[in-house]
Amino acid sequence: MQEFISSINSEGQVIIPIKVRNHLRLKMNDEVAFVIDDNGVVHIQAHRYPEISSLRGAAGNLKQQLTWKRIQQIAQEDRFDTKDES
Repeated sequence: MQEFISSINSEGQVIIPIKVRNHLRLKMNDEVAFVIDDNGVVHIQAHRYPEISSLRGAAGNLKQQLTWKRIQQIAQEDRFDTKDES
């Protein structure tokens, strides 16, 4: 077991040590969850969406619904788009 110490600043913020960030595969703007278990122990984990329904609205909303055929057409166009993205 390893222990990493960090302090809390005046705004209540804590810097997550680099070894912990690497272990959790966290990058800038990721979210973390603090979980208190039944024994009162606090765990920190990367916030992940637990099920597909929790992603609802994450990508925004369309002005109107698209047909499945139109979605496939857009995907096909994106797949074969030959623009140089570099």
